[in-house]
Parts: sequence; C-alpha cells; structure tokens
Amino acid sequence: MIERRRFFRVVYSTPAQLQQGEQVWSTTLLDLSLQGALLNRPANWTQQNNGLFTLSFTLADSDIEIRMEVESTHLDEQKLGVYCHHIDIDSASHLRRLIELNAGDTELLLREFAHLLEDHQEHEQPHTPSDSE
Repeated sequence: MIERRRFFRVVYSTPAQLQQGEQVWSTTLLDLSLQGALLNRPANWTQQNNGLFTLSFTLADSDIEIRMEVESTHLDEQKLGVYCHHIDIDSASHLRRLIELNAGDTELLLREFAHLLEDHQEHEQPHTPSDSE
C-alpha cells in the first residue's frame, strides 16, 4: 500500500474527548499531525456521526489543552481518523512545538504549514446539523 500522508505524524497516546453540542465521547488519541488525528473509536460511535466536532486533549504533565474543530474522515472497527478544519492560535502554537520537537526538522515543519494552507483551501467544509435548520 502506498503511503499518502503529506504530514509528519506524532505518536502521542493520551485521553481525549470529542464533543458535538451536548454529546460527548471519551476516547484515546493515538497520533496527530497538523492536518488531523487518529483516535480509538469511541464507544457508541456510529457512521451517522457527522459534521464538525471539537476534539480536546491535555498535553502530558501540563495543564495545556489543545482544542480543534474536526470532522470524521475514516472509520473502522477500532479507529477513527479526523481532519482538522480549525484550531485556535494557542493550540496551534503548542501543536507546532510538539511536532517540531518530535520531527527535529524546522524546514519540514515550514513545508507542512505550506501544505496545510493548500489543503484547507481545497478541502470542502462539512455541513453541520444546524446548517439544515
């Protein structure tokens, strides 16, 4: 199988939450990149869960919380892949530093930011449940 990923992924296992409105799912973050994350499939997660969700997790040994707006892009029996549509500046700064420390290559990080901008310009925004109301 050909690897299609354009973004450096950091293996980072930590408890995480997905939230949409009042619904909250507990899960575990498995890895992440500037473009998204891979999670353990939350209990009670179905194919019908769509739209935007808030993914949040706390960095180890700190009170720093990273939050991003994501949509489900890949689902199997054990894992859920999500694409990041929006991340606030503080979360992006912390994520950037985490990736930089793990990649050990500032030039790689700069290239990834350029790819990220391209991807976000090309990626269609999902419809949220409130869009149809």
